[in-house]
Amino acid sequence: MHFSLSAKDKRSKARCGVLTTAHGEIHTPIFMPVGTVGSVKAVHMRELKEDIGAEIILGNTYHLYLRPGTEILQEAGGLHRFNGWDRPILTDSGGFQVFSLTDTGRKITEEGVTFRSHIDGSRHLFTPEGVMDIQRKIGADIVMAFDECPPGTSDYKYAKSSLELTQRWLERCVARFDGTEPLYGYEQELFPIVQGCVYRDLREKAAEHAVSLNRAGYAIGGLAVGESAEEMYDMIEVVNRILPEDKPRYLMGVGTPENILEGIERGVDMFDCVMPTRNGRNGMLFTTEGTINIRNQKWDRDFSAIDPGGLCYADTEYSKAYLRHLIKSDEILGLQICSIHNLAFYLWLVKEARLHIEKGDFVDWKSGILPKITRRL
Repeated sequence: MHFSLSAKDKRSKARCGVLTTAHGEIHTPIFMPVGTVGSVKAVHMRELKEDIGAEIILGNTYHLYLRPGTEILQEAGGLHRFNGWDRPILTDSGGFQVFSLTDTGRKITEEGVTFRSHIDGSRHLFTPEGVMDIQRKIGADIVMAFDECPPGTSDYKYAKSSLELTQRWLERCVARFDGTEPLYGYEQELFPIVQGCVYRDLREKAAEHAVSLNRAGYAIGGLAVGESAEEMYDMIEVVNRILPEDKPRYLMGVGTPENILEGIERGVDMFDCVMPTRNGRNGMLFTTEGTINIRNQKWDRDFSAIDPGGLCYADTEYSKAYLRHLIKSDEILGLQICSIHNLAFYLWLVKEARLHIEKGDFVDWKSGILPKITRRL
């Protein structure tokens, strides 16, 4: 895996580059659609490639481990062959999902985390070593370390204890990952996750520890989990002052279009979030003119295009009135159209950001585009 910077903005920390993996190139800054169980909800792989322009998608270790199971994935030759996606894949470690299971008898120890499946209640143990083995079998190009993701509102004492556990687990992840070989004949890379809640000294300590392990890239986790936007942006700045400039930086689970542009301005390269598909399934559209709740009565006789920007085929082939009809009728096609459009919007947004970083006017462009795309129509 190789990362090269191609341009830097003169008035901010924004930059663009190319991350080369065994399954192709990723042009950063990039948004990564979330395919939790091996599929991006309601979207075909062909649509992801041809209509949306996705260069990398995510899978989730927790969900794929439970269903279909690592034995089936390994028999298939890895997730790429199982789901038919021949471009890069990143897998989350499942840590966020496991730590969200607070009401299912979850237990955290030095060894790892014991939890019950949300599917059938069966009991399982995730350890740093086990999670590395699972991700080897899934076969993602980029795999994430197993960490604890504490709430953004955690007090200092808990945040410090949690970080120390995450750091010990990270060292075990690195030892296991480096002590094993890829199963499918191509390179995989492990990204550490920088935690520390909203505490500057903890974030600095976490970033320095992660950098000392000399990996191909680094993730910033534990944000957009209850803290304010201002605190999130502050922590990004703290961490990015320490993370190497010549390696990709991934902000996990973030977020809104505004969050993404603010992250890019602060030097983040990679983003993921369920928002475009989840909000789309609820009838919320992000457009080049502003946000739309397509369920509102005002759209029932609006026969104009979904988005005059024409970001994907659905934007000009269907009208707002027709899409509203589909959503109000609980027609599956409506969910598909909304999901495809929103993902196309997110990929358009980061592509535009790249273009303006290269042109050298990113800050001015961001100041002009944000009020337009965030207004409610």
